Amino acid sequence: MNPPQKTGYREIAAAIRREILAGIYPPASLLPSESELARRYGASRSLANRALGLLAAEGLVHPQQGRGTVVTWLPPMVHSAARYSQTTREKDGARGAFDSEVKAIGLVPKHEITVEHVEPPVEIAEALGMGAGELCLVRRRRLLASGIPVRLNASWFPLSIAEDTVLEEPAPVITGGVKSALAELGYPQTAARERIVPSRLPTDAEASLLEISPERSVTDIVHFGQTADGRVVEVTTTLTPAHYLIIEHEFPLI
Repeated sequence: MNPPQKTGYREIAAAIRREILAGIYPPASLLPSESELARRYGASRSLANRALGLLAAEGLVHPQQGRGTVVTWLPPMVHSAARYSQTTREKDGARGAFDSEVKAIGLVPKHEITVEHVEPPVEIAEALGMGAGELCLVRRRRLLASGIPVRLNASWFPLSIAEDTVLEEPAPVITGGVKSALAELGYPQTAARERIVPSRLPTDAEASLLEISPERSVTDIVHFGQTADGRVVEVTTTLTPAHYLIIEHEFPLI
């Protein structure tokens, strides 16, 4: 007679993972405590802890001091040219493409914004046509979905365009996001290009802000928006956990 099979931490993690993906534990919800999980699976608390650690390493959950273990799994968002259309960015009063994407999956978008005048990195200064030592406006955002950090964005603009405008407001007050604001200021964008690094490890500071393990891969996007005369008026950098993103591009073959 075979002895009864013991429940290991991988089996516990697999069971919880199935429940997360099935929506039993939706994004931003709390998992049962380690003690409750141990009782449920007939295992020790240390095995329950290891199971949660495995799920955290996968980016499905994140332990929060004083709250418990929060489900951070999200259905991946599609990154394509369509997200930049005015219709998408301004849908139902959205404050940009991210707002629309988050609302579409039933979560609540939140923006944590700071603005400052700084000297940009060389690559950004060159793209914006700025000379050495010139300052620009940078609008930094930590973007969350129902409390889950999803993106770190920084948008850079020449001061000649952005100073003393709505772009300096440290709050999500711009319907349609920065592209709509630039259009209202007389700089509508007609084309954009992007450089995408699909996978790299985050710095410690980035991992802390995104509340992910330092071993989790992130996707790094640099977006250059330009007007009809070819002038780049916006450079936006985006950093997001790689498992939150699907990149989709359409392009001609002739």
